[in-house]
Amino acid sequence: MQMTKQGNIGLLVKPIKGRTVLKWGIIFVVVFAVVLSALYALIFYNIKPPKETNLIANFHVHRAAYERLRDMLLADQNVRAVYVEFGVKTVSSGLPHEPSEVNFPVSRYNEYVTLLEQIGSDAAFRNEGTKNQLICIGAWGAGWAGDTRHIWVCWTDSAPNNQVTNLDDYYRNSRKPNNVFKHIDGEWYLRAD
Repeated sequence: MQMTKQGNIGLLVKPIKGRTVLKWGIIFVVVFAVVLSALYALIFYNIKPPKETNLIANFHVHRAAYERLRDMLLADQNVRAVYVEFGVKTVSSGLPHEPSEVNFPVSRYNEYVTLLEQIGSDAAFRNEGTKNQLICIGAWGAGWAGDTRHIWVCWTDSAPNNQVTNLDDYYRNSRKPNNVFKHIDGEWYLRAD
């Protein structure tokens, strides 16, 4: 390569056009976004649910915490849901709020959060508008938008009709119905939606 009068290598004599810089900048941003999205998907997007035996074993290990959460939700009639990260949803609030914003005792909310974290969950809720009582505590969830799946550990005062014998078999069925229950013990069930 030849050196020019200014001391630059011959390839860099032409100035770079603004459109070229913009085009390569856009290409770089798009490639970076695709790579970042792929890494995120590999790390955080595990759509395969845990084995039924693992879910039931976790329930038995933390049964006292599950029962305490159930008792708290039954006692707190105004509470519809408690979220570790988002706060409390009440009958009148519609959406989750900080406990102080909906006149809910912060110490009570902290007790909910401690129990939820102890069992590895991020939410507990009471099903609204049903004749029977249904209280569910999150056990697993994955997906995005309309393709989200959850498994909940639920307590109900009457046996649900839509029961399956095995959740692992249920997930292998391509034409599976929504919202099924797998009996654990007593009035406790796994609920898959």
